[in-house]
Amino acid sequence: MKKKVIFGALLMVCGGLGLTYGLTTRSSQKVTFDYSSKVTGNALMGYAPQATDQELRSDVELVYVDVTWAELEPEKGNYDWSSIEEENQFDRWRSEGKHAVFRFILDYPTDTKHKDIPDWLYDSMDDPGDWYSTSYGKGFSPNYADDSLQSYYKKAVQAMAERWGQDGFLSYIELGGVGHWGEWHVNTAAGLRELPKMAELENFVTPWLNADFSGSQFLMRRPFDIAAQEGMGLYNDMAGASEDTKEWLDWIQNGGTYNQTDEEVLSPMPDAWKTAPIGGELTSSTSMKTLLVTNLEDTRQLVKESHTTFLGPQVAQEVAGSWSGYEKLLGDMGYRLWISKASLTHSLLSSQVSLTWENAGQAPFYKDWQVKLSLVNKKGKTIAEQTIDMDLREILPQETKEVKTQLPACFFDASGHLRGQLKLAIIDPMTDKPAVKLSISGQEDSTDPTLF
Repeated sequence: MKKKVIFGALLMVCGGLGLTYGLTTRSSQKVTFDYSSKVTGNALMGYAPQATDQELRSDVELVYVDVTWAELEPEKGNYDWSSIEEENQFDRWRSEGKHAVFRFILDYPTDTKHKDIPDWLYDSMDDPGDWYSTSYGKGFSPNYADDSLQSYYKKAVQAMAERWGQDGFLSYIELGGVGHWGEWHVNTAAGLRELPKMAELENFVTPWLNADFSGSQFLMRRPFDIAAQEGMGLYNDMAGASEDTKEWLDWIQNGGTYNQTDEEVLSPMPDAWKTAPIGGELTSSTSMKTLLVTNLEDTRQLVKESHTTFLGPQVAQEVAGSWSGYEKLLGDMGYRLWISKASLTHSLLSSQVSLTWENAGQAPFYKDWQVKLSLVNKKGKTIAEQTIDMDLREILPQETKEVKTQLPACFFDASGHLRGQLKLAIIDPMTDKPAVKLSISGQEDSTDPTLF
């Protein structure tokens, strides 16, 4: 294991205690914690079922939102925010501290004839695109080379940024503006026109980069050059399908040719997962029994090799009365942060807490969320707190990081003892509440575990 020592700066809050301090002798405490392999849902990772679902399992902390352009902008310049937010329960999920995976889609095949771009846009285009009825389903593939489509797309993205881009609720945005289901491919074998070259297709990427989506991270279906240049994450909508996933992993490892445009525009991104999330959904081409029973170990291995953080909206299900496969796959996703050791020293001149952080998961924690120490009295009231200046994103799987932080004198009484329990929490800026569970044995269900 690699080991790094970080000396954290402090934000101390001790006001109102009215304390006086006497001379104290040096004291010290040390504690070790055991790792817990218990599978629990956790913030910003795991399964992401549809946000429209009324009932979710208790381990779900992400929801999946997809919006078609026809839903978003039924009339030119008029966006139907209220219907989308109500149907996808934005207020509910925000209040419950859940975050969203988001995808904006221009072509979603179904079993009925329809189109997913607005009528007003379709009517304004000289050559709007192609209707289809194929093995994928029925729908309409827009003409992605059309200048007006690209221009209005940019305006739609800007409007979404102004409405939804500020509080981090849309934590992961899958850039799905191109192709069937937003997967960056069209069924040309069924007679649909080919996609334009990548230089034009990037017009469905750059509007997102130029808009203000604070707290969001972008993911692309393939490791395109622009994804590598911008440090994006990636998503695989065929998770669990061995042949397809291995091909996807080969793109990530070696780059190569984008078969939709016959261009060498795929870049090697083998370390992308270290700084940006890997997502997607379980394949619908294989039965849930095959994925979670017959080929469970293969499914798990593919998810781990991908360094997957989330899967949805196609998520694992109960199979033959058992949730075993669901739970094992959940345990293979995302981060598993924990504290293995903690020490506390106190003297007249200085007081310090040292925490040894570890990550037993498959991926980092991808957000720079605040880490806070709180002093809690016997009545459960927080009487002092401080923020540790550390970056959780730096704790990679199988690495160890030691964080040393000075404590203010107000945490101690005249005898050098803590005035209460010292707790730790990782704060979600959307809710300003503790949100992350650490894999510490006996405290794995707590978002504010006790250190001392």
